[in-house]
This record gives sequence, C-alpha cells and structure tokens, in this order.
Amino acid sequence: MGGAVSAGEDNDELIDNLKEAQYIRTELVEQAFRAIDRADYYLEEFKDNAYKDLAWKHGNIHLSAPCIYSEVMEALDLQPGLSFLNLGSGTGYLSSMVGLILGPFGVNHGVELHSDVIEYAKQKLDFFIKTSDSFDKFEFCEPSFVTGNCLEISPDCTQYDRVYCGAGVQKEHEDYMKNLLKVGGILVMPLEEKLTKITRTGPSAWETKKILAVSFAPLIQPNHADSGKSRLVHLPPVAVRSLQDLARIAIRGTIKKIIHQETMSKNGNGLKNPPRFKRRRVRRRRMETIVFLDKEVFASRISNPSDDNNNSEDVEEERREEEETKPSELKPDPPVNFLREKVLSLPLPDPLKYYLLYYREK
Repeated sequence: MGGAVSAGEDNDELIDNLKEAQYIRTELVEQAFRAIDRADYYLEEFKDNAYKDLAWKHGNIHLSAPCIYSEVMEALDLQPGLSFLNLGSGTGYLSSMVGLILGPFGVNHGVELHSDVIEYAKQKLDFFIKTSDSFDKFEFCEPSFVTGNCLEISPDCTQYDRVYCGAGVQKEHEDYMKNLLKVGGILVMPLEEKLTKITRTGPSAWETKKILAVSFAPLIQPNHADSGKSRLVHLPPVAVRSLQDLARIAIRGTIKKIIHQETMSKNGNGLKNPPRFKRRRVRRRRMETIVFLDKEVFASRISNPSDDNNNSEDVEEERREEEETKPSELKPDPPVNFLREKVLSLPLPDPLKYYLLYYREK
C-alpha cells in the first residue's frame, strides 16, 4: 500500500511531497512528521527505502506507507491532553508522533501482539528520547506498550478519546472497537477495505466517514487452543504525574517562553534577515542600424560614448550583489539546542540540571 507521492531524498523532502499531495494538511501533523525521522524506525540494511511512500515489512516488524500514516493522523484530529490507544502499535513510530501532539498531560497506550516487536519499539523510543533534538522542542507524552491480542482487551478498561487500529477489522468486530471510545471520541480503522473514521456522538450514536480505499492484513483472531481460556489484555493504568515531574514540565515550559521572547527581541519579531528587494535595472543597449544598399546589407553600430562606462558599472554592481547574496560555501552550523544550553547555564546542582533534561546524553 502506498506509492501515492514521490520518494524523498530525506525525511523533510518526503514530508514536502505529502504536503503537496494534500495528505498532510495541518501544522500540528506536519510538525510531528518532521520531528521524527522515519528512517530511524528501519533496520539499517533497509534504510534506503525509508523515504519512499511504501509500506515495509520484515518478519513481524511493519510500517505502513507514509501517505496512510498522514491520513490517519489528520483523521484523528489530535489535540493536547487527549488519551490515545494504538491497536497494533508495531514499531512505535505512529505512537511517538502522536505523543508529540498529546503533550505531557495526555495518555498514550499501545497494544502489540508480538513481544519481539514490543522490544524493538522500546529500543526506538529510547533512541528518540536520548538522541533527537526534536525531543526538547516538544513536551512529550511517552507511549506505553503492552503485549497481547487487541481483541482481548479487558472489558473493565478505560475508554479513550482517540483509537487507531493498524490491521483490517472484520465487520463482526466493529462494535467491539466502537466501545473503546469515549463519547465525542474518534476511531480510525481499516473496515471493509476502506480507511474509516467513526465519531461517537452519543452513548449509542455514531457518525461514519470513509476516507480512502486501503489494503491491510486482517486482525489475527485470538487462539485459545492451548488453554481454552481468553488471555485478557490489561492496559496500563492512567497514572497521575508526581509533583516533581509537574515541576520539571513547568520549569521547561517557562524556559522555552523566555527563549522565545529573547529570540523575538533579537530578531525583531522573528524577522532575522528581512528580505531584500532587488532593484530592477533598466539596461541601456547599443543600437543596431541596418542599411540596405543595392541589394547588399551593411550593419553598423551607433554607440553612445557613455555606454561602455555604464555597462561596466552595471556589471560591477551585479557582481557585488551576487557576492552579498551568495550562500556561504562553508557547511552550515549545526542547529543549537537553546533549551539545553539555557538549562546547563542555570546556577543549579548538576543532578537537577540533568533531571530537567531527562538525563539526555545529547
């Protein structure tokens, strides 16, 4: 599934193509896609295909095509503070992008059938938290993953604001999926070969919208052959953040506001280098005169004595402008993590500084 947009040279170019094709339509979704490099969720030997609009599968590891993920993210209408359940959470790529939008007071849970994929997802999540500069640009709702069949979720589980299922849902499981939603919630899933958005408008009222035709592998049915009993999946409890954690979130938020105000002040409302409007130049041109005489053609050039001087002045001025506007041949400086620099400059004990930075190495 995929191939709806051209491949990109890197993650940003892939996102540009998805925007141009109208798969990504909102700023929040664009920011989340740009913040997490899709290639980081590929095995090293397959990274050459990371920026193609194609699904990828290796063993139990699977990623849907970028155009599918972008349609899903847009359809979910994510907002800070919501609760999200990802059924078939896989590599954690989608859950991590969702976590950037949900923010520190959201809930981000995933259910995955294969334990080896859960371990893979945890490794990728740990890599993102420890090494990505994008982590400090957001307040992240870290996903929690549990192993099990998503058709065996405990009936006493909490309901969610947003639910996504990453496998084809059979018609007989539609009501089961709907009951995972709070009133006002949104469910996105492949149903009868269509990516479908279902909004719960009341205790027993629903609105259904077909988004686009898709082809997903079907949900794996529970297997009770061994014990004959259902293995209920218990989702993580919705935990209340500690006072210490809340203080860290508040301090980081305050520092970000200060950095933003300082940047605005230095750059004049954010316009660091106001665009230069190039003066349109009208060139004096030498006049060509053609004389016809007895079937012969003679060409002569009538020059203004000042033309040569004016032309040389124009050329010199053009050369100066090109030098001024020519980009530096030196490599651009790496992006600066201003939040990290600001925290490390504070008159605080080192353990507290590193706590504020989530003990990130970079």
